[in-house]
Amino acid sequence: MTTVDVACVDDVMAALEDEYSDWKMFKPSGILEVLMTGEKNDLLVEGHYEYNKNGELMIYYRAPEEGRATINSYIK
Repeated sequence: MTTVDVACVDDVMAALEDEYSDWKMFKPSGILEVLMTGEKNDLLVEGHYEYNKNGELMIYYRAPEEGRATINSYIK
């Protein structure tokens, strides 16, 4: 979330698939839970909504500057 302007569940899964696809939480519901937790902790904010190619509603999130700084402090 710190290297893109906005991302949805599909985007996050595509970006992390090679490294995390064998993790238990690596499914759309698990990724959505992580994104929603990030929002509740003020690390992410909802951006906009769109339907994906399967007709599923996607919520796009973005990390504001303060959220990016906090996220980066944890991953360094």
